[in-house]
Amino acid sequence: MIIAIDGPAASGKGTLGKRLAEHFGFAHLDTGLLYRAVARVLLDRNVPLEDREAAAEVARTLDVSHLDDSRLRGAAMGEAASMVSAYQPVRDALLAFQRQFGTRAPGAVLDGRDIGTVVCPDAEVKLFITAAPEERARRRHLELQSRGEQAEYEAILADIRRRDERDMNRSTAPLKPAEDALTLDTTHLDADAAFRAALDLVERKRSSTAGR
Repeated sequence: MIIAIDGPAASGKGTLGKRLAEHFGFAHLDTGLLYRAVARVLLDRNVPLEDREAAAEVARTLDVSHLDDSRLRGAAMGEAASMVSAYQPVRDALLAFQRQFGTRAPGAVLDGRDIGTVVCPDAEVKLFITAAPEERARRRHLELQSRGEQAEYEAILADIRRRDERDMNRSTAPLKPAEDALTLDTTHLDADAAFRAALDLVERKRSSTAGR
């Protein structure tokens, strides 16, 4: 079974993906970390993020065993990942790994921008998680503060809006809900309420599918 979760930056999809995976005993993959890892390698090598060919080569040879690297977190790496993720060769290079991950037994939860539309279009459950940009910026601001990082709310909000614009309007796998996705707006939900709401959607979808 595959649970595909899509949504914009800081919508809460990563946290929900992890909690749903733990609840069902499924494997979990935050696919955004793959693109962050590609961006990190480019930056470590002092290669411009605009170098599409270099980004594609990094993606083809990416070591996925270090996705827990703390350097992959943070707004700056998120912005860098948003840039390289717009390159079709990069997405092509990472697609096979993501699809293979989705075959893990007894199931897998993948979250990202194009899981339900491109990576796993046949996923049994598709969720699209969203929230108002201002709320997403507030959450990201609190997250950064909790890690002792300096950040201004207005700068974070501007970054989120810029990433939304890039992600939704790129020609390659734009951010959008799959036609059969269930949408969950977490603007007014805390983490626990969002999890309960997402779990309810998953269970309802599984029940309706099992009844066919």
